[in-house]
Amino acid sequence: MITMRAAEERGHANHGWLDSYHTFSFAGYQDPKHMGFRSLRVINEDRVREGQGFGTHPHRNMEIISYVIEGALQHRDSMGTGSVIRPGEVQLMSAGNGVTHSEFNASKSELVHFLQIWLIPSEQGTPPRYEQKAFSREEKQGRLRVVASPDGRDGSVSVRTDAVVYAGLFDAGEAAELRLNKGRNAWVHVVRGKVRVNGRDLVAGDGAAITEEAAVRVEGVEGGESGEVLVFDLA
Repeated sequence: MITMRAAEERGHANHGWLDSYHTFSFAGYQDPKHMGFRSLRVINEDRVREGQGFGTHPHRNMEIISYVIEGALQHRDSMGTGSVIRPGEVQLMSAGNGVTHSEFNASKSELVHFLQIWLIPSEQGTPPRYEQKAFSREEKQGRLRVVASPDGRDGSVSVRTDAVVYAGLFDAGEAAELRLNKGRNAWVHVVRGKVRVNGRDLVAGDGAAITEEAAVRVEGVEGGESGEVLVFDLA
C-alpha cells in the first residue's frame, strides 16, 4: 500500500529569513495525523536567505541529517566541529545526551536550500557525534545509493537507529528497486523533479509511505527536470 503526502498539504512557515515546509508536525505546525512515520520524525524543507540562519540552540536524543540541495550551509557545534555542507554531501549530527549547534547560510548572495531530517534513535543518552560525507552524482545516478545506515555500510554515515537512507537520481528510462524485508516499511521523499514510485507519479516535495509491500520501485519519467529522491527503509 502506498499513502501519498502531497507537497501542498505540508505545513508551511515563512519567517522572512526562513521559508520552511514541514512534512510532519513541527514547531507551530501540529497535525495529529502527521506526527512522523516509524522512526522518521521530521522532514523540513528549508530555504534560508543569504547571511541568515539558526542561532545556537540545543538538541538531545535525536539523529539529525542535513541534505543540501542548493547553496552552502555553515555548521558549528559544541563538539568543536566547524564545517560547510554543500550539494552531494550528507551531514549527520547524533545529538545523544546533548549538543548545541548553529546553522547559517554560508553565502552572502545566494539562498541555501536544504532538508533537515530527524530520526528517533534506538538508544538515548549516548555521547554526541558528528559525521559528514560526500556522494558523487555518478554514485546516485540511476540507482539508490546508501547514504546513512546503522553500520556505516558502503561508506555511508552511521545512524544510531534501525533505518537505512538511500539517495538516487533518475532520468527518463532509469529505474531502481529496493527490496523490503518482511516487517519493514519505507518512506519516499522527492527532493526535486518528478519520479514514479510503485506506479504513482510524485513531484518535488511529495512524500509517500509504503507499507505491506515487497519493494520500492523508483523510475524516472519523461519531461522536465530529472528526479532526485530519498528513500528511508524503516523498521
